Amino acid sequence: MSLPCPSIVSHGFLFLLGFFCTSCVGASPDWRNASSDSVGLAPRAKEEPRAVVQVYAARTVRWRGYFAVHCWIATKAENANHWTTYQVIGWRLFRGGTGAVAVDETVDVPDRRWFGAKPVLIEDLRGKGAAEAIPLIEAAVKSYPYPDFYRAWPGPNSNTFVSHVLRNVPQLGVELPPHAIGKDWIHPGSPFAFSETKTGVQMSFFGVLGFTLGLADGIELNLLGLSFGVDIARPALKLL
Repeated sequence: MSLPCPSIVSHGFLFLLGFFCTSCVGASPDWRNASSDSVGLAPRAKEEPRAVVQVYAARTVRWRGYFAVHCWIATKAENANHWTTYQVIGWRLFRGGTGAVAVDETVDVPDRRWFGAKPVLIEDLRGKGAAEAIPLIEAAVKSYPYPDFYRAWPGPNSNTFVSHVLRNVPQLGVELPPHAIGKDWIHPGSPFAFSETKTGVQMSFFGVLGFTLGLADGIELNLLGLSFGVDIARPALKLL
């Protein structure tokens, strides 16, 4: 799949940043032996009859975890006895897989540690709103523009995927955290889009330069995948 590329060489940027991080703070623990246990943020499917939608973020693997997170979405239909998780996993493509989008209906809980990193709950929607959102989430997953392409920086990546879903599901009025690198890679063909919360607008050029303004999003500047801004609804600074 051919995509327009930023003039900055992404692999070189990641190599230099990784070298800086590992040199300054040391190598991270071995991800192959890291915990994948539940952290207790999601209800057991059989214990919660209502429909549920949850959005998670956790620090990424190895040195990238010092400045970036991996995001995913989980759903449980009303009276269902299982969860379904949706996420993009880059190495599925690198290992000859059929696509980067992973849909898993066998996981009993979606709040497992991501290679040892504790997930943070971004959204927890239950009841009628969740039931209405689930078919829209399924449609948004199928309409993701980059199922066969993955690039860690500046995107499209796992956070681009979750951001795409958020933009297409009105019931999910949340935004990804500033350090969700890739969230600012918006739909191809236009540098303009509605913000993730649908309360504002966003301009972004290939995820490396952009601006977001919205009632729930606040004011946010994106530069080379790094975010800086001010949250107006919940007064706070927004920094990577």
